Amino acid sequence: MTQPIRLSSLVAAPAAGFEEPFEMLEACHERIHRMLVLLARLRAHLAVHGADSQAQQAARDVLRYFDQAAPQHHRDEELHVFPPLLALGDERVSQVVARLRHDHVQMEVRWKAARAVLAAIADGSLIALDDTHHGVLDAFASLYGGHIEAEESIAYPRAVQIIGARQLHAMSRDMMARRGLVDPG
Repeated sequence: MTQPIRLSSLVAAPAAGFEEPFEMLEACHERIHRMLVLLARLRAHLAVHGADSQAQQAARDVLRYFDQAAPQHHRDEELHVFPPLLALGDERVSQVVARLRHDHVQMEVRWKAARAVLAAIADGSLIALDDTHHGVLDAFASLYGGHIEAEESIAYPRAVQIIGARQLHAMSRDMMARRGLVDPG
């Protein structure tokens, strides 16, 4: 008997609310990490069990997160974190923001290829990964480590220093409205 892919501990959300937008952004990073761990476990599981029901469910969970939550997270950063950082006129910070924006574009491009692999696992039509599939999934997952580190060590701390209470409240409200949690009015 083999160990099932444990989903509940991987998809549980860290406790953070939109009232504290930067805590929420960091909580999203934790969820991204959890989804990438789930993706790694899924890949190992496939090698032994193929696309059984557990593998299909894990693939659906990863798909759902990167189809829905991750794009919202990137949008939050593009709308509320990056513009004030660029307005500083600090060359080092501007270079970091340029890299982070480039990463977002690459994440979107690489997600399309990774999504196709995961969708085939989710529907049971792909039961084993070949080198090309592994390459596609590696290319997608590899973007996140340095990206998150740059956001949490440079972009977020600097943004917290310059974003005032009014902007922070507007950021919080927008994040909730785009997710349907409050009336956008």
